[in-house]
Parts: sequence; C-alpha cells; structure tokens
Amino acid sequence: MFSDTHFHFNILREEETSRVDVLKSLLARNTFFGQDIGTHCDDLASRQKLMEDTISILPQEDQSKAKNMIWFSTGIWPAPEAINERHKQIKILEQELINALNSPDPFHKKIAALGEFGLDHHWNPSGADGRCESDFDQEMFDGEQELFVMQLKLAEKYKLPAIIHSRDAAQQTYRIIKDTGYHNGIIHCYSYGLEEAKWFLDLGWYISFSGAVTYTKKSKMDAMTELLNYIPKDRILLETDAPYLAPVPHRGKSNTPVLVEHTYDFVASARNTTATELSDLVDQNIKNLFKL
Repeated sequence: MFSDTHFHFNILREEETSRVDVLKSLLARNTFFGQDIGTHCDDLASRQKLMEDTISILPQEDQSKAKNMIWFSTGIWPAPEAINERHKQIKILEQELINALNSPDPFHKKIAALGEFGLDHHWNPSGADGRCESDFDQEMFDGEQELFVMQLKLAEKYKLPAIIHSRDAAQQTYRIIKDTGYHNGIIHCYSYGLEEAKWFLDLGWYISFSGAVTYTKKSKMDAMTELLNYIPKDRILLETDAPYLAPVPHRGKSNTPVLVEHTYDFVASARNTTATELSDLVDQNIKNLFKL
C-alpha cells in the first residue's frame, strides 16, 4: 500500500533477522517502491551485496518480489573528509556507478538516482555526524559547494534524478541548483518553510517529507498545514530516512521503512485526504520521477 522513497538498509545496524522482518513487512503491504540510499563514494557495491544477502533469506516466492521493489542510489554526503577529498571521491563514485550500470546482473543495474548529496550547515558536535562549525572555514564551504556542483553535473551526465540533502542552507542550495541548471530530483527531508518551497517548486523539483513533520508543535501547526497543502499533487513525496527521524509515536527510536504509515496519516490528515489516496498519489509521482 505505502511507497517509501528512502530505504536505508545500508545504515540500519540491526540484526540480520530485523532486516529480513522489515522486508517481509513491506512485501506484506504490497509496497511499491523502496530505495537504498548511498552516502559514501564507495558504498554502492557493498550495499547491493548486503541487500542481496538479506533477500536470499526470504522465502523463495518473496525473493523476486523484493528485487522488483528495491532500487538503489549512490552519492556523497558532505562530510568534511569527503569535501577535502572531493576530486578523488567523485572519480570513485562515477566508477562505482559505471560498474553498476554495466553489470550483467539486472538487480545491480537498478540505479534510480544520484544521491544523497548537498549542503549541511547544521552544527551538532554531539550528534552522529559530529558536525562542528569550527571545521568549516571559507575553504571548506567553497569545497562543499564544489562537491555539490560536481554531483549535480554527474546526475545530469547520466540522466539521473538527484536526491538533495539541504539542512540550514536553503539559500545556498537554491542558488547552486539554479546556477547549475539541472532541475531533476528531490529536496529530501524537507525542513524549510512555504517561501523556500516556492523557490524549489518553481525550478521543477519534488518536495519530500519525512517523519519529522509529525514533530510539529501546536503553535506551528497552521504553518505546516499551509505548507503541506501548497505542495502540488504532482510534486509531493514521503519518505522515512531510516534509521533516523522516526515519526510520532515512535520518535526517538530507530526508524524503519515500516513506520512510514504514520507519516502518511499525518500528511493525509493535513491535506484532507486519506492515507490510501495519498499513497496512490505518491506512487504515481515516483513512477514519473524515476521513469518506472
């Protein structure tokens, strides 16, 4: 029933049985689309191997269904070490992409997008990414932007949608994608307001909401409802970003794609529709975006 554009088995640190259980649950719900998202230049092959190993544990009749459901992306998240080694890492990323697209295995060829990549200016030294403002002098900011542009151009070269990570960097993100001129993809885990949404929508981008929308405080609910209703029917997506951003009532726990139903319920209520109707809408948008 539910679509899920972010299907992070690569970073789920669960037991093997937990990964299998998630796949079984999604198959039982007739999930249309799940995507395993890349964040490192050299992680595509290992993620594909992990997914294949997980699928092989499923009952035989479910294995082909799982392979039909799952797609991959590959990209470089803007970590300081990646920014510093950006020219080397872009070469590795492109070679991994070429290897997958030229693979004799049809499952390895299932590359739906490039990403996630972009800009992150949220300073959280105690967080999982340990991101410190002191690490970002002008040279680092410039390098981060160059890494962003290089990946946008790579997405254009291979005619792939881009999955854009943008946190506390709306104006810079908008300027870079506008100047680069490749407008095909998703502003994922959207965390900005209505005005910023207009910028990206006017360029032709999709807007994707995660479980974070369910954290909206009562004082900001009217603004969130206005934002969710402003997004056109043909540009809205929902996602999990597992293992992060578990929706209410599971906030603070490890997220899995199975929990995306709570995000659908929240967004559907705000848009005065049903979760089933919203899921059908997202399915169609996924088909259009990824040309499925």
